[in-house]
Amino acid sequence: MTDTNDRADLDSPWKEVLEAYFPQAMQFFFPQVAALIDWEYPYEFLDKEFNQIAREAEIGKRYADKLVKVRRIEGEELWLLLHVEIQAQPEKKFPERMFTYNFRIFDRFHQHAISKANFV
Repeated sequence: MTDTNDRADLDSPWKEVLEAYFPQAMQFFFPQVAALIDWEYPYEFLDKEFNQIAREAEIGKRYADKLVKVRRIEGEELWLLLHVEIQAQPEKKFPERMFTYNFRIFDRFHQHAISKANFV
């Protein structure tokens, strides 16, 4: 059984990759969404906002999730909730956790978020 601290140590590199190589990570993991983004505009990681909703969500553990604000090619702002994880077994409450995050994002910030997950 994986301890929460071990899980956090394994997920930290994924968060670092998503931040350091965001455009490349989007192209690799989520190419269809990457095609919607106007890469001429800066993107913004919403760590403070994500920590607010993750802290309030009362289900399960928190993993390598990132909340990012980008601009679509059409011009409007878009929030992305990204999850990249190496997983040996499916997490039963994963869909519930993503739903809770999306609800909290809308409830607190009045923003819809596109949720994308990739399990390696």
